Parts: sequence; C-alpha cells; structure tokens
Amino acid sequence: MEELDWIIEVDGEVETMVDSEIEREHWMQRSIYRIPINFTDLNKKAYMPQVVSFGPYHHGEDHVKPMEEHKQRALLHFLRRSRQPLESFVEALAKDLQRLKDCYDLLDDQRWHDDEEFLQLMIVDGCFMLEILCSANHTMEDYAENDPVFSNHGKIHIIPFIKRDMLMLENQLPMHVLYRLVSVDSNGTKDEEYVNNLVLKFCSPNTPLSCFGSCLHVLDVYRKSLLRDVPDGRRQQRRHRRRSRVPDHEDGDDIIRSAMELNEAGIWFKKSKIDSLKDITFREGILNLPVIIVDDASESLFLNLIAFERLHVGAGNEVTSYIFFMDNIIDSEKDVALLHSAGIIQNALGSDKAVARMFNSLSEDITLDPENSLDEVRKMVNRYCRKAWNEWRANLIHTYFRNPWAILSLIAVIFLFALTIVQTVYSILSVYKN
Repeated sequence: MEELDWIIEVDGEVETMVDSEIEREHWMQRSIYRIPINFTDLNKKAYMPQVVSFGPYHHGEDHVKPMEEHKQRALLHFLRRSRQPLESFVEALAKDLQRLKDCYDLLDDQRWHDDEEFLQLMIVDGCFMLEILCSANHTMEDYAENDPVFSNHGKIHIIPFIKRDMLMLENQLPMHVLYRLVSVDSNGTKDEEYVNNLVLKFCSPNTPLSCFGSCLHVLDVYRKSLLRDVPDGRRQQRRHRRRSRVPDHEDGDDIIRSAMELNEAGIWFKKSKIDSLKDITFREGILNLPVIIVDDASESLFLNLIAFERLHVGAGNEVTSYIFFMDNIIDSEKDVALLHSAGIIQNALGSDKAVARMFNSLSEDITLDPENSLDEVRKMVNRYCRKAWNEWRANLIHTYFRNPWAILSLIAVIFLFALTIVQTVYSILSVYKN
C-alpha cells in the first residue's frame, strides 16, 4: 500500500513539473551556498566566520554574537546620516523578499519562514556592511573617537578580521541588498558601480576601479577584480597562437615542471604587466605571471573562491586554474624563493616553506576542468621544455650544478681534459719540429 502511495505521489509530481525555462530561472537565483562537508573537512576554519556573521547561515552563533550590538549601533548611525525613515528601506527590500531568499542554497525554511525577521536581518547586516565599507575610505566622524569598530583602533585590530569574514562564501549578502539600500539612501543618485567600487576600495585598495555591472555578492566583486581583462592585442595574440598550434604528443602530460626545473630548462619568470589572473602568458622562454601577495588571509580567501567556482554553475574556473598552475610550479621553498626573486610572490607569511605548503594544500581533493583557462599556456611550456637543447641544458644543470662538489668535479674534469689536449698538441708540435 505504501509503495502504491509513493507511485501516485511521483506520478503527480511528474504532472506538475515546471518547464525547463522556469527551472533554469530557479537555479539562476542561487549564488550563496552552504559548503559541503567534503570541502570543509581539510580546513574548517577557512570557511567559518570568526568575528561577524552576514546573512542567515551563521546568524546567532555564540562566537559572533558580540558583534550584534555593534550592528544595531551602526544601523542607527546609518539612518541618522541618511535622514531617510527606516520604513523606506523596508519597503524597497520587501518587494524583492523572495528573490533575496532564493539567493541562499539550503536555507532553513523553518527558522526563516518569518518574512519580517528575514527582512530585518537583511537590513541590519546590509547597513553594517555599508558602514564597514565606507569606514575604509574615509573617517566616520559621527562615531566616537574611541569606538571599538569604527575608530582608528578598530581599523587596525577589528576591520582586517571583518574583511576576512566578509570574503567567505557562506557569509555573503546578496549584492542586491546593498544596491537597494544605497539607492534609497541617495534618492537614486548612486548606482551599482558606486557600491562595487566601495567593495573594491575596501577589499583591494591598490586595484584600479573597473565597471563590473550587476554582481552577486562581495566575494563575486572581489573575484572579478582578480580577473580583469587583458588588452585586446594580447588576447588576440593568444587566440592566434591557439588556432595555429601544431598538434603534438605532449598534450596528455598534465603536469608542468616546478619553477626550479623550468628555470633549468631555460625558462625565465617575469611579472605580468597587469595584476590579473588572466594575464598569464608564455613566449620565447619567458613565463609572465601576475604579482601575488601571500599573507595569513590568503588560504581562506582562495579556498572560498575555489568553492564558489565549484558550486556556482557558470562562474568559470579561472581562479581554480590559477591555483592548480601555481601548485604545479611550486614544489618546495626553493621554487617560492625563485618566484620571490622575480618579484612575482610577495611573501607576508615570513617563511617560503609556509607559502609552498599553502599552495600545495589548496588544490587537494579538487578536480580541474579539462577546458581550464591555462591549458594552452601549460602545453606551450611543456613543448618548450621538451626541445632537445632545453632538455639537455636542464639535465646538465640538474646533474652537475646543484651540488657544489659536483660542480668542482666537473671543473676538475674539464681542466684535466684541457691539460690533456694541450699536452697532446705540444707533443704533436714537438714531433713535427724534430
């Protein structure tokens, strides 16, 4: 009987199924995700906010509760400065309430079934986030000079940790919340790009401002800043190389050599002209790589960017491809030291070994899309290394020039060989004269 009920139930669901276009629209709304356990097992702390929660996933957890008081205070400062009634902001966001809920994957419907409570969360967290973003760009004069968060003291001791939490995938707010709040606050005079640039100035102050259009959340804005377009000329040149490429037998080799081994094969490393993960090129023995600053927050940031690319269909794989590429060319602290000497890696961790360990751990248990963005660069580097002269040069350096005793032995052999030649020539000349 139970089996019959199940059959009837499934048949009914088949009859009421929505068409593919509606289903497509449904999945397009998703942009903020609960990270699966198999992602977090290797490094739980990297995905868990430590100081402040944004959005519903970590709201109310004990370790982030102390910041709730500061959120309420920030809301009052925001409203007083705005001179707009709270009702105006509520009405603006209430129109898109379901859209905002649909942004969250696996939202707890029982906990957040109350629309008013969810709307309150969006407004309080959104206003606090805007206050944080604005505080990075100028002094917030309406806060006390000894304010725990918005003072100079807070900028040094609190804001950096809030910034790290703000770039975690589970800790995102839909960007539409910030767009709406700013639009109401400015009577429609400030648009999406104004908010995007607030985020960019806060997360990456040295990055030139760009036009990103409508973004999904703060992490999405930051990711787009890492993937700024390269000049058209260079992009066309890369496409031309891809079309004119001669088929070879190395395409099955997915592993690129370490930086030290590439250097032994005659490859030089050089800083890219643009700090974009898209600006990675190889030409005439020179591998151009963007400058990267590695600090305490880098591991968490890259893990969350990789998780976003894995979970959000259509996001792309550029960051993941870059991490795989760097993992391949970094095997040890010697590779890090070589890239540091070329100005490519700026090490704020202090230890080259720690940087190597970080890159080697980032790509664990991750599969790379075969059509990844750096596939052509990898193949070009491998083809260069397999040329007879470069392979011979690499073997010579690897065998004789890594060990000082081997170098001395080689010099001695060359010296003795030279003496033998001189002695032979001298003997021949003596015989000739006689």
